[in-house]
Amino acid sequence: MLKVPLKVSGLIKDFSGLRAVDGISFEIGAGEFVGLIGPNGCGKSTAFNCISGLLAPSDGRIEVFGGDATDLRPDQIQSMGVTRTFQHTRLWREMTVIENLLVPPRQQFAPNPLLSVLRPKSRPAERERVDKAYEILDSLEVSHMAHNMSSELSGGQSKLVDIGRALMGEPRCLLLDEPVAGVAGPLAEKIFLNLRNLVSERGMSVLVIEHNMDFILRTGVDKIIVMDHGKILMQGTPGEVMASSDVTQAYLGVSEVEVE
Repeated sequence: MLKVPLKVSGLIKDFSGLRAVDGISFEIGAGEFVGLIGPNGCGKSTAFNCISGLLAPSDGRIEVFGGDATDLRPDQIQSMGVTRTFQHTRLWREMTVIENLLVPPRQQFAPNPLLSVLRPKSRPAERERVDKAYEILDSLEVSHMAHNMSSELSGGQSKLVDIGRALMGEPRCLLLDEPVAGVAGPLAEKIFLNLRNLVSERGMSVLVIEHNMDFILRTGVDKIIVMDHGKILMQGTPGEVMASSDVTQAYLGVSEVEVE
């Protein structure tokens, strides 16, 4: 029996009497591309922080591939197969793009660490990591920038490299916090197309926070979870969400959503 990549049950997070996340429950299936949307302050990022271990839930349960991850540290959750990115990219600006991708993978050193430092490409495992990094950059269509300093990248390019760095950990479930925030329209569309390809080609599960409802409805996600005031207002296909007057009233305060 296949284990569900991510299962959230009755998740609650309180901050000094303020309930930011109020008993939400949802599942992300294997090879599923899911959007988590809602207005600013509705609890999306807080839920992400609880799922990824940055915040301790006040109540509820978080399961990752059948294992209890409710009270685990971020590194323990990552070892279970879940990796996340942040809304504001945290690339090492003094390093090149390819160097940014080569840092995160664990267990990089051979039995002789000094040899690995002095001759990083001398061992097959090191060469495999370099090849993998180039392959990921190529899949994201930024391999031509491999030797650029990350400080030279545009906001959209930084988002792509940040996703690439997350992929170096070989996650089976990827959590992305507003990966196209502040990114120009054409590049934002390209980022989501690349994500769709990752889901289709690798069978990876992706949960992505997106504030722009109009945009997420056009990007090929399988399911959308709508949050409002810390609760889940609705879960469904983009078509079902678009047709819901409750969602549009709560999210936009209008009677219908215009989709280009």
